[in-house]
Amino acid sequence: MRWSNCYIPTLKEAPADAEVVSHKLLTRAGMIRKLTSGIYIYMPLGLKAIEKTAAIVREEMNRAGALELSMPMVQPADLWQESGRWEFYGKELLRFQDRNGRDYCLGPTHEEVITDLVRGEVRSYRQLPINLYQIQTKFRDEIRPRFGLMRGREFIMKDAYSFDRDEAGADKSYWAMYEAYQQVFKRLGLRFRAVEADSGSIGGSFSHEFMVLADTGEDTIAACTGCQYAANVERAEVAAPPLSGGTATLPAVGAIEEVPTPGKHTVEEVCAFLGVPQSALVKTLILVADGKPVAALVRGDRELNDVKLKNLLKCDELELAAPELVQQVTGAPVGFAGPVGLNVERVFADHELLASDGWITGANKGDTHLRNVSLPRDAKVERYADLRVITPADACPRCGQPIELTRGIEVGHVFKLGTKYSEPLKCTFLDEDGKEKVMIMGCYGIGVSRVVASCIEQNHDADGIVFPPPIAPFEAVLCCLDPKNGETLGKAEEFYAELKAQGVDVILDDRDERPGVKFKDADLVGMPLQLVVGGKGLARGIVEAKDRRTGEKTELPVEGFAEAFRTWRAAVRAGWGL
Repeated sequence: MRWSNCYIPTLKEAPADAEVVSHKLLTRAGMIRKLTSGIYIYMPLGLKAIEKTAAIVREEMNRAGALELSMPMVQPADLWQESGRWEFYGKELLRFQDRNGRDYCLGPTHEEVITDLVRGEVRSYRQLPINLYQIQTKFRDEIRPRFGLMRGREFIMKDAYSFDRDEAGADKSYWAMYEAYQQVFKRLGLRFRAVEADSGSIGGSFSHEFMVLADTGEDTIAACTGCQYAANVERAEVAAPPLSGGTATLPAVGAIEEVPTPGKHTVEEVCAFLGVPQSALVKTLILVADGKPVAALVRGDRELNDVKLKNLLKCDELELAAPELVQQVTGAPVGFAGPVGLNVERVFADHELLASDGWITGANKGDTHLRNVSLPRDAKVERYADLRVITPADACPRCGQPIELTRGIEVGHVFKLGTKYSEPLKCTFLDEDGKEKVMIMGCYGIGVSRVVASCIEQNHDADGIVFPPPIAPFEAVLCCLDPKNGETLGKAEEFYAELKAQGVDVILDDRDERPGVKFKDADLVGMPLQLVVGGKGLARGIVEAKDRRTGEKTELPVEGFAEAFRTWRAAVRAGWGL
């Protein structure tokens, strides 16, 4: 490809609505253009990066035994109603009607469609297992699309679905996909971590997220410094502290005492007023789970993990109670709720609260708190469980070593679905004995377009994108500094032909532009290998070479260029771990 024949409309400035690095640089490098909110045009270079990513994903899916197909983006409502997700999925599901008044949606995912396909085709255990995948455009009507390709409404995704006879087979399929994902992200040259995760609206009993490590990531990862344990903070376990199995060895607690706390609503205000640390107080949070009030207790200096509580309750909806409901069940304004005499049927407490006693709590009475509260003695707690957000001070729940919190961007997710979809959609088969059984499912997604954006969030500098070689629109750029000079251009053409013969995806910058413009564009677009052919260099018998990642420059000889380039290229790729 020649730069003069390619459409690469680079910009000096990023658009005003671009908030994150990837959005700014993808736009400035001429790789995307905004059509409307959350919907983008993939320009030639942006599409090349996406297609290269998709090719690696496709190769690893095929190697793992998955079979590619393509399903419609438009899906009938009756399938979603059959699975029970038509209403549950929420407003992110873009619903519409055809000319006959029939309900449809644009597919944000394809569990219903693939299950409907398989239930109509697979009858016998002899046809299982099977794993089907596609790389296709999805649409989710995000309430606040932002960050360019990081959180758009329309995006390109690889989704795969496995069907097995039993749990053992489903486990095998799951871990085969897990290993395939490991290979995908290694081949892409990305720094990543597989972490235990919550299954969210997709459902299922077990899942892992694949996170590209980046300081700008929206997600927080808790990773052990001593073993391989890692989890999204929503899922990260907090090990039970000593004595959390009971309070027999704790000192006796005196009688409850009321303490006036006029106008002190927050944990910080109450503890400062009473002169005690925030760890001495129990927060009582009133929430609504599927329309019914529940209470959750955590230490004053801790944060409730809503996902853990939601999973414990097995509810579909969980949200903080409105002030009016808090007043109704506690008899007090917000800020004075406590577990003693609380008018809530179900009360849950973090298991850390069993490791101590003599707590300060709200009194369910305005401007009043209680001292010397013993939860086992004074409160009706239905269950003690791990309900709080992990902190860097916590130990690894597996090996006890320190935990480190890092930021990451989710680019892939593997789920063990079980029978969440196959059971309501009656996706069954006949086993060896002729008995009808429900298939066990798994699903596996990679945000292909999001991978490209995440790569840039992880790999950039002040001059632009720093693409790993496998994702870069072109692995090498050959800058001809004087295309009007026949001898210089002729040599550039020779090197260009040689690189193509070596299988290098190369672009020849043959534009009639100043060298500075060419260098700036090469850095902005992020070509990993940069070669400069100029009259002065040729007179010395060299071609200048630059590693975009390190900025390190070297000189390759004109005589013996082919072998010298091959060696240099291998060294650059090794620096990426390729």
